[in-house]
Formats: sequence, C-alpha cells, structure tokens
Amino acid sequence: MGTTMQARTRVRADAEYFYVYMAISCVAIAFLGFAPTYWMPVVRGTFKAAPVVHIHGLVFFAWSIFFVYQTWLAASGRLARHRMVGMIGVSFATAMTILGIMVAINMMQAAAAAGFAQAGKAFALVPLSTIAFFAVVVGGAIGNVRRPEWHKRLMLVAMVSLLGAALARWYLVFLAPPGPPGPPPVMVDVMPSLLGCSLLVIAMLRDWRLTGRPHPAYLWGTGALVALKFLQLPLSETAAWQAVAGAVLALAG
Repeated sequence: MGTTMQARTRVRADAEYFYVYMAISCVAIAFLGFAPTYWMPVVRGTFKAAPVVHIHGLVFFAWSIFFVYQTWLAASGRLARHRMVGMIGVSFATAMTILGIMVAINMMQAAAAAGFAQAGKAFALVPLSTIAFFAVVVGGAIGNVRRPEWHKRLMLVAMVSLLGAALARWYLVFLAPPGPPGPPPVMVDVMPSLLGCSLLVIAMLRDWRLTGRPHPAYLWGTGALVALKFLQLPLSETAAWQAVAGAVLALAG
C-alpha cells in the first residue's frame, strides 16, 4: 500500500515538473531568439532604441524567469507560496500589456518618421494582437486559479504566444533574404509563431498519452492562437485596421 502511494506521488510530481521543463524551454527560446538582435548588441553598446524598448525587454525577460519560478513552486508542492506570489504575476502581466502597446506605438512612430507609415501601421497588428491575446489568456488563467488543470495549461498557452517574436528574429537574421528598409512584412510572424506552437502540440500529445485526450484549454488556446496568426495578414491590409492603427498613433501624439 505504501509503495503504491509513493509511486502515485512520484508520478504526480513528474507530471507537474513537465511544466517546469516547458517553462525552461520557453525561456531558452526567448533568450536565444533575441540574442542576435538585442542582447548581443546591448552588450557591445551598439543597440540604439528608446528607453521604453529596454524596459520592455527587461520586464518581458523577467516575466519568463518568474514563470519558471512559479512552475517550480507548483511542481515542488509549495502551493501556498505559489499563490502568495501570484499577485506579482498579475502585476507583471499588466505591465507587459502596457509596455507591449507602448513599444508597438514607438515602432509605428519610427516607421512613420522613416517614411513607412502604412507599413508600420500594418505590422503594428502583430505586436498589438499578440499582447492582447496574452492578456486575455492570462486573464482566463487567473479566473481559473481554483481549477489548476485549466490554470496551468492556460498559463503555458499565454507564455508560448509570446515566442513568435523571438523565433522571428532568427528567421530575419539568418534565413530571410535581404529586403527593402522599413518594417518587416506581417507574414514573417506566421511561421515562427506556428513553430512556437509546437510546444503546445507536445503538451497536447502528453495529455493524450496520460488521459486519452488533449485538455480543452490546449484545444481552445492553440486553436485561437493559430487562427489569430493566419488572420493577421489579411486584417493588416484592410482600411479598417489602418484607421484603427492611425487612431492609436494619433492618441499617442
């Protein structure tokens, strides 16, 4: 009897540590993705950008480290501590949403100043829709804090939704052919984001192996994220989006 209980406890612990490994994978992707275009130029002193861009980078990377810490607390059974510091996560997510909007506006302003106003407004759909998706999913995870099977999966979906930007950097630096100056086309975000979704596919396959079906949080979250990425390109080219982006830019001054 005691051996059986110990085995079940070990299986549960291993199951929870899966989320720690996934969180570490997300951190590695985020750090390595931004290494050639942000971290290395910052170290060399060659990266020039508005202060909000640096604050944005530090807060987003700090969030990823905090995400690993939170998954480790849950996996190691420190649930009281996990809940107690959860408010820090709410503050992080709020700051990230605000900073994400501010950086998108900064990018539009820079594009307009360089003579690429329309392209800048089109590409702004990528960061603005991504941060909106992140905020909504984190909000859903917070609303399901008493339903841990939903909560932890939604948090993973939210984290993965941010990885497209990091993966796109490697595509632009190492794989994309030289292109005209100005903001990148919206389509460069689609394939990197879908590649990031492979982590969610792994998570769904794991659920399938353990329970016979993927959890609904993964199905709804991954489906919505994939749909968003495929809709970005046609939406960015509409007059309606150009008007919305122009209004946001005008409000920012």
